[in-house]
Amino acid sequence: MVLLDLLGRRWTLRIVWELRDSTLTSRELRTACDDASPTVIQQRLTELRDAGLVEKLAEGGYRLSAGGHELFELFMPLHQFADRWNRRQKTA
Repeated sequence: MVLLDLLGRRWTLRIVWELRDSTLTSRELRTACDDASPTVIQQRLTELRDAGLVEKLAEGGYRLSAGGHELFELFMPLHQFADRWNRRQKTA
């Protein structure tokens, strides 16, 4: 339940999505997240780091850890389902 609580917080899944295949600074993440509050982005990054899903690099920026990539892969079937569902909704 702790993980589900974390993932249900605003911007958490979006941050994981944006870090799926690149390293981004907190400023780049804010921009990618439609200019979300810097305080909220930093708080979510801290929570994701504490959970072992995101790493902060010494040279700057954030990326998914091995656990973060594993989590992302688990969410891909849900993302694919959502795409199919969205297409059906548009044609209905």
